[in-house]
Amino acid sequence: MKILFGLTSTASFGPSAASTGAYFPEIAHAYDVLRARGHEIAFASPLGGSAPLYGLDADDAVSVRLAADAELRSALSATATAASIDPSKYDAVYFAGGHGTMFDFPSNAEFARIIKGVDARGGVVAAVCHGPAVLVGVVRDDGTPFVSGKDVAAFTDDEERAMGLAGEMPFLLESKLVSLGAKHHKAESFQPKVVVSGRLVTGQNPASTHGLAVAVADLLCAQHQD
Repeated sequence: MKILFGLTSTASFGPSAASTGAYFPEIAHAYDVLRARGHEIAFASPLGGSAPLYGLDADDAVSVRLAADAELRSALSATATAASIDPSKYDAVYFAGGHGTMFDFPSNAEFARIIKGVDARGGVVAAVCHGPAVLVGVVRDDGTPFVSGKDVAAFTDDEERAMGLAGEMPFLLESKLVSLGAKHHKAESFQPKVVVSGRLVTGQNPASTHGLAVAVADLLCAQHQD
């Protein structure tokens, strides 16, 4: 099956122009699981082209291995524009996090279009850490927020405060999702938490990425068997 990874195009934020982008471990660990399960993966971002990346950890063997993978590196250097994506070609869409997502995901009409298109054809929508910021801007045809009534996980307000970045974000993600009618679930700070709500799969933080990818793969497998 075909899975689209949605990545931020925002490379810096705040008065200090702090470096950001897509958090590489959230790409690498999901890519590793989903490719091992036989799925085809493509990449898109709001602006297309080379995706800004950060967060490579020398102690993270999966990330180190995939940072050297020529195929993945090539794909990340030439992402498609979100506007060019036909959602009917994808069985799932997954949004990696990184603080950059907080600035260009919520207002991105093209990512919202993709989410609604994938969802309408019975596909899986997934996001981890700050990636669920993309759900903030999605409204169903009846005018209700996409997340209303859904069980979700996302980077928590306490985790944001622990990083000292709450004041530099345009909003706190947990609180925003709750204000839109989502039912937010969380583990202790920086511990893994994955929530499956129908065909919506969300994870709390980087530690949740592997489990989220397994949940996505399992949902796709179940659909294929049906």
